Amino acid sequence: MGDRMRPIPFGKLMDWIITEYQTQGSIFGVAKLFRHQSGDKMLPLFGERMEAPFGPAAGPHTQLAQNIVAAYAAGSRFFELKTVQQLDGEDLPVAKPCINAEDECYNVEWSTELRVPEAYAEYVKAWFALKLISRAFGLGDECGFIFNMSVGYDLEGIKSPKIDAFIEGLKDASASPVWAECKAWALDNLARLPRIDAAFVEAITPHICTSITLSTLHGCPPQEIERIATYLLTEKRLNTYIKCNPTLLGYEYARQTMDALGFDYIAFDDHHFKEDLQFADAVPMIRRLQALADGKGLTFGVKLTNTFPVDIAAGELPGNEMYMSGRSLYPLTISVAKLLSKEFDGKLRISYSGGADAYNIEKLFAAGIWPITLATTLLKPGGYQRLYQLAEKLYNCGDQPFSGVHVAKVCEFVEDAMTDPYYRKPVKPLPGRKMDRKVPLIDCFEAPCRSGCPIEQDIPAYLRLAGQGNYLEALRVITARNPLPFITGTICPHHCADKCTRNFYEDSVHIRAVKLECAQHAFQELTAGMEKAAPTAGVKAAIVGGGPAGIAAAYFLARAGVSVTVFEKRETLGGIVRHVIPSFRIPGDAIENDVALAKAAGAQFVTGAEVTSVDELKAKGFTHVILAVGAWKPGVLKLEYGEPMGVLEFLTAYNREPASLSLGENVVVIGGGNTAMDAARAAVRVPGVRRVRLVYRRTKRYMPADEEELALAIEDGVEFCELLAPVGVRDGVLTCGRMELGAPDASGRRSPVATGETIELPADTVIAAVGEQVDTAFYERNGIAVDARGRAQCDAKTLETNVKNVYVAGDAYRGPATVVEATADAMKAAGAIADIAADRCACKNVSDDYNHALKKKGALYPEGEGCTEPGRCLECATVCECCADVCPNRANIAVHVPGRRMRQIIHIDGMCNECGNCATFCPYDSAPYKEKFTLFWSEADFNDSKNEGFLLLDDARQTYRVRLDGQVADYTLGESDGGLTADLAALIRAARRDYAYLF
Repeated sequence: MGDRMRPIPFGKLMDWIITEYQTQGSIFGVAKLFRHQSGDKMLPLFGERMEAPFGPAAGPHTQLAQNIVAAYAAGSRFFELKTVQQLDGEDLPVAKPCINAEDECYNVEWSTELRVPEAYAEYVKAWFALKLISRAFGLGDECGFIFNMSVGYDLEGIKSPKIDAFIEGLKDASASPVWAECKAWALDNLARLPRIDAAFVEAITPHICTSITLSTLHGCPPQEIERIATYLLTEKRLNTYIKCNPTLLGYEYARQTMDALGFDYIAFDDHHFKEDLQFADAVPMIRRLQALADGKGLTFGVKLTNTFPVDIAAGELPGNEMYMSGRSLYPLTISVAKLLSKEFDGKLRISYSGGADAYNIEKLFAAGIWPITLATTLLKPGGYQRLYQLAEKLYNCGDQPFSGVHVAKVCEFVEDAMTDPYYRKPVKPLPGRKMDRKVPLIDCFEAPCRSGCPIEQDIPAYLRLAGQGNYLEALRVITARNPLPFITGTICPHHCADKCTRNFYEDSVHIRAVKLECAQHAFQELTAGMEKAAPTAGVKAAIVGGGPAGIAAAYFLARAGVSVTVFEKRETLGGIVRHVIPSFRIPGDAIENDVALAKAAGAQFVTGAEVTSVDELKAKGFTHVILAVGAWKPGVLKLEYGEPMGVLEFLTAYNREPASLSLGENVVVIGGGNTAMDAARAAVRVPGVRRVRLVYRRTKRYMPADEEELALAIEDGVEFCELLAPVGVRDGVLTCGRMELGAPDASGRRSPVATGETIELPADTVIAAVGEQVDTAFYERNGIAVDARGRAQCDAKTLETNVKNVYVAGDAYRGPATVVEATADAMKAAGAIADIAADRCACKNVSDDYNHALKKKGALYPEGEGCTEPGRCLECATVCECCADVCPNRANIAVHVPGRRMRQIIHIDGMCNECGNCATFCPYDSAPYKEKFTLFWSEADFNDSKNEGFLLLDDARQTYRVRLDGQVADYTLGESDGGLTADLAALIRAARRDYAYLF
């Protein structure tokens, strides 16, 4: 496929808008349309008025007419048009993909990819379209929005005939062919435009822009900036903003700020800070330009800020340098706002962009900073629909002109940004958000949280039920696959949340907490109503080990009618969860409740009964045996001298009686996993301990512990001693070798390299938490083959060992495993013995409400803003459409196909510039712009692509050219499939019949 966008003619653009609005109630996929009412207040700016002081920044969301229309439909009323420069179109070197907005945003494009005359036509078309639909659809006042043009990058280019014609054409478009095209279409189609007559069309003003923003490249000399701004004010008579760069802050401030907020991995040096406009030069220049503007009766101000240039250090995008924006830019941009506001006593106008979103837009406006433009937040799931919430926040916000910036408030914003967790990068690298499979052509909507869960719980189903207050049915959905709702509701590592699409809004839905809530509300009712299953003849199962894997396997088998008994050598059930995980993390009654659930299903438990022989169990009539013994063998820490305490020994003793431990004042825990965090947090709570240090040979970023466990340890006061390798302990002193990080190892972690230096730490007790192991001897005694790591060898599908009818689950199979992984193994082993019927969802139609799910898109819920956890669930299995949300150009379209529950995605080749944003946010390991079924507008485009897709050849005969599995063939569909697969034939027919404007 090519990366050239095809501008849509005005008549086609309007037909699309009107038809989609009439048939679906949406405009370019924006389903929640924001409407201003007659009489709403409007803010004055540039001699114009606007109903709301925000909108898309000069970037991907103002490059095409449909982008601007979509932004308006969602609530925007200020539009900073994408920057134009003399270098344009195919002459502009833009590497693709050009955007990576997974967290902080990076891009390698900086101005329109169209030819300047094409860009001009897009802006005129957008202006005219908004004038029409604002009145026709009742979206607001037709004079309630403002366009602001943006140009760069040097005076010579701005004075060139091409850019000069662009500027003059937006000042007055009346003589342009595109204006005549728009007016002629409107006059010819008055019948399609409610509340619009010929007089209205004739009265539409051709004066599109009375203002301009100057965007200069990094390194542009201050003299050049001033010359351009002077030219724009004096020669072009335009209200002018000059865009400033974060480099005004100086290298040291920027570096320290990024490092303090966890963005220390972002690579940049000081050359831009030396070459860019300096604060000492900016201040007198701004004063001169302000005086000049005042003398001309024009508005002048600064636009904060340009993006921040950083090095491409980890292959984020092609090339050597990229531009950073988003939440990581906010602390820098608001710091520039502070500097300039203080210097000018709040009298300098500030147009704001860096990192603006739903978290800060209200306070920015309240401080006198406006208009506000956005880009990064609109590139994330929800897309343009995020603007609706901003419109709600700033609705009817006033009619008073700019009266100054509140300097004290801006100073507070800077301080807040340095402490607000929202602007801080997590310690550890973000987990992978994608599912480990490719996107299908048909029926691709899937809840990625399910793929993050080893037992594939139907999470959206029980979240919806919990949100309705139907806890009993929600718990039934949960226990269909998860017999440990209390344990997993308390300590599950909840990797389901890693995949949650809500992460791209603020943070994941708190799935684990909802599971526990359901268990607490409905446990008694569920167990009271449970009926024993009909007995399964000829099967009698024994389970060795009463930990999570054993309890779960017993539940599954009992529910299937199998006579099952669990043998546990200790006097209490729960295994590692009860005896090793500290009691402050999980109470004993949570374990007892899950045991009670298994008993209610019919499972038997025998405690204080150590099993050493599988043959003895078989001799007692057990036909099948599941070995669910935990990883109780201590890991080995090799020191040159001295002996540490084992972590299992310590935590077991802690759980029995913390006061019985005598650890001294200084405790050192060696290790970086979750068990090490448990040990350190437990040690903090032991009487007499004053200081707990955790030693690890890498940094926190490369520790295997979960981010949540790291945070809890830090919160408890554990000191992290990074890049230290223990050598030996003697006489209350632990000697460690200093390390430094070298090249990444096979796991992607940077390998530690010894520096030759040593350090001594006071250590009355050293606890080794370096990885527990399974007891190989137990398996070997029973004739079970083991691998090189001492784990039982088994069939991966059934978990059956080399001994017939003997299975393993949990730690016995994986080594130290999580509770939910143990549950997945228990389900697999139990399923090999009996039909456990673990349906993914016990309530099949719970997530079928498309419109209900659609309404959830686009809203962020900052901490403290009320929304239940089920309410935050985006119900991705019902309506995903992330690729459609995040496409600035609207090149991915959701199409309803009669007879299918979920909508289907079609990619529009002619509207795509291969920015790559949909590839970032597709839940699958896929790039929709390459891998979704594609509609082509021309034979040339079809031939230039490898995408699977279709081209309309003959509308009357309904003949299409289709590429599928790399093969090209022509099909005549009509009422039949014409030899094409039924699914794709139905999709094509639906698209042509009900979405004709796509063609």
